Amino acid sequence: MSLPDSRTGVPDGASTGAPATRLGAPLPDALHGDTVRVLSGWDAPDDDQARLRDAYLAHLAAYPDGTYRVRPEGHVTASAAIIDPTAGRVLLTLHPKVGLWLQTGGHLEAGDASLAAAALREATEESGIAGLELLPDPVRLDRHDVRCGGPNAWSVHYDVQYAVIAPSDAVPEISAESLDLRWFAFGALPERTDDAVRRLVTQAAALAG
Repeated sequence: MSLPDSRTGVPDGASTGAPATRLGAPLPDALHGDTVRVLSGWDAPDDDQARLRDAYLAHLAAYPDGTYRVRPEGHVTASAAIIDPTAGRVLLTLHPKVGLWLQTGGHLEAGDASLAAAALREATEESGIAGLELLPDPVRLDRHDVRCGGPNAWSVHYDVQYAVIAPSDAVPEISAESLDLRWFAFGALPERTDDAVRRLVTQAAALAG
């Protein structure tokens, strides 16, 4: 999820799985390769997002384990705006550590088949909604500094943001990773959110039609 500046990281219970190592040097794995493939082929919506994509790719080129939270310099995360286009609304989660309404999301895990699968897994886990439909391509990128791995441990989240479509009759269930879940109209997002979420919802809503 989007957690800029002094905010804490995504839920601490996420897996710390990482690629296999040989002589102490991490090796790229399938999830790393998929993330590079997705970002390399992504049609960025503007020049700022294109530059950010290039920064993500540079990070992944420098760190074969840059998709996992074990990389202290920074790591990729996956998040998703859960959209109900029929009702014109988005489901946001009230983050327990930062007290803001954000999209669902979290760290990648070694068992994730792909970057998109990680985004869908996080959305399903945090919303409790079955039958979510992931739009295939990322919507936006959002890079931010976070406290991740401890109260004084700073890192960078290279968040890849997707959109998922919820069934029109979906009823969310609050998980342990959230204080609350609530639907908000596209044009009436809560004050206690941030501009990154607003941009994501605007673009996700447009893509959802």
